[in-house]
Amino acid sequence: MQNISNNEPLQAFPYAAPNDEIKIKYAHIFKLNEPLPLHFHKVVFDKFVAILFLLISAPILLILKLAFLVEGWIIPENAGPMFFYYNGVSAGEIIPKYKIRLIKTKYIEPEGAKRHDWIAYSAEWTPDSRTYVGQFVKKFYLDELPQFWSVLKGDMSIVGPRPLSVLHYERDRAQGNVTRFLLRGGLLGLGHINKGTSEMGNPVYEYEYVDQYLKRSSFGLLCLDLWIIWKGILVIVKGGGH
Repeated sequence: MQNISNNEPLQAFPYAAPNDEIKIKYAHIFKLNEPLPLHFHKVVFDKFVAILFLLISAPILLILKLAFLVEGWIIPENAGPMFFYYNGVSAGEIIPKYKIRLIKTKYIEPEGAKRHDWIAYSAEWTPDSRTYVGQFVKKFYLDELPQFWSVLKGDMSIVGPRPLSVLHYERDRAQGNVTRFLLRGGLLGLGHINKGTSEMGNPVYEYEYVDQYLKRSSFGLLCLDLWIIWKGILVIVKGGGH
């Protein structure tokens, strides 16, 4: 049996169940029984941005790698690999969700890590578990940079519902949510740009995005994605690593 961190919410971390208002307003979404087809402009945009940011982030990742090595040399307990992944779900399919390690390896549960379970890395939310470099990386969301590779591969999109771990995805489906089954997971989501506010975890934003996905033209959806990206940039610049 897997142990769950005392700091972890029992719901779908942190997405709540759809309320009656959501179920009525977006009843057409709950009737869908297979992932939605891809939009042409969205796919082309995703590939372009993924390639661009992989090139831009290369020197950043190199600097971080050097910082990881130096910190591990000075503080041996902070040494270890920079990258890891756990199994997440995107459009109903299990994918590797790549991340930069934030925590000391002694806080990683080894058997769970071999299975690539999210729970093995859940000590991220435990005080004092993070390395010094990990604290900086989390503050500015740099731990998400490896996911541009997932976008390039086609596992994820730039904009979409944030992909959850298998554990939390199963909880999300069990409590009645369907958005992460219908769409590819994204680096940014319409709900995710509310990080650090009381609105984070309100599932209505994910349903609104699916609704717009269904209603808008391919180009119109791209315009919405660009607006979400702009709001996401503001969150990142603000920092905080919520």
